[in-house]
Amino acid sequence: MAGDQVTSSIPYRRELEFEYGKVAELSARIRRVIAHNPSPFTFHGTGTYILGRGKVAVIDPGPALDEHVQAILEATKGEEITHMLVTHTHNDHSPACRLLRQYCDAKVYGYGPHGAGKLEVGVVVEEGGDMEFAPDVEVRHGDVIEGDDWSAECVYTPGHTSNHICYCLEEEQTLFSGDHIMAWSTSIISPPDGDMKSYMSSLELLLDREDALYWPTHGPSVIETKKHVRAFIEHRRERERQIIECLGRGVRRIREMVPGMYSDLPEFMYPFAGQSVFASVVYLIEMGQVSYEGELGIEAEFTLAK
Repeated sequence: MAGDQVTSSIPYRRELEFEYGKVAELSARIRRVIAHNPSPFTFHGTGTYILGRGKVAVIDPGPALDEHVQAILEATKGEEITHMLVTHTHNDHSPACRLLRQYCDAKVYGYGPHGAGKLEVGVVVEEGGDMEFAPDVEVRHGDVIEGDDWSAECVYTPGHTSNHICYCLEEEQTLFSGDHIMAWSTSIISPPDGDMKSYMSSLELLLDREDALYWPTHGPSVIETKKHVRAFIEHRRERERQIIECLGRGVRRIREMVPGMYSDLPEFMYPFAGQSVFASVVYLIEMGQVSYEGELGIEAEFTLAK
């Protein structure tokens, strides 16, 4: 699920040649099929990746669309799907696992159910995700999943969701980055499952890695990986500065901040942008820069901390 698209310093890439339902050869070990579920949050749709040849892995099987599952099966005809790797449990990423299981015995790999990473510390997350998802194998940061001609390192990147995990194809130094970082847009961070502090730490984590290329689940590849990550970090810092400026001018409610902060965004997207602003406000509260009275929520009034 993507977010705003308005920061010029981010080296966005949005051009993508594809045909719905048709497999694209991206490298010797990587193929992709794009689901027909375009939206302001998914761009052209969910890109399902196929790793390897013969015995293959599928990354983010996608939404519960029969035609997309059939396209995956057609793309892997004569092969065996042995693994399903899930980056996170939004409904455009994981539900097709259950449909694919009707045609293969592949185990499903993921960090955990929707909300895993928050539920353990007593935070109840919204039911906006795939609440039926339960991986056969729960993976953790640094785990390596191995196939016949591929190996995928698990890179835990909470923030967009608490159970978000990327997978690095070690043979090609290519990171499948889910919705953590994309070429066409930033990501919505929606509390309580979304967490800006975790997201910023997860961005910093990528700067310590040497991944040569990112393939997000939506849109084209990220080719200047570290430059892109640094731009994403600076973008979030700029949002924090905008919030501080708003509060300094007496603008205390998030719904009043959003139109000025997201001036190029269609109005129907304001509630979603507000979620990311709220995530940044919560982060600033944790950092001791912002205060609030009463119950913490997106409709609260905020002030600069004294």
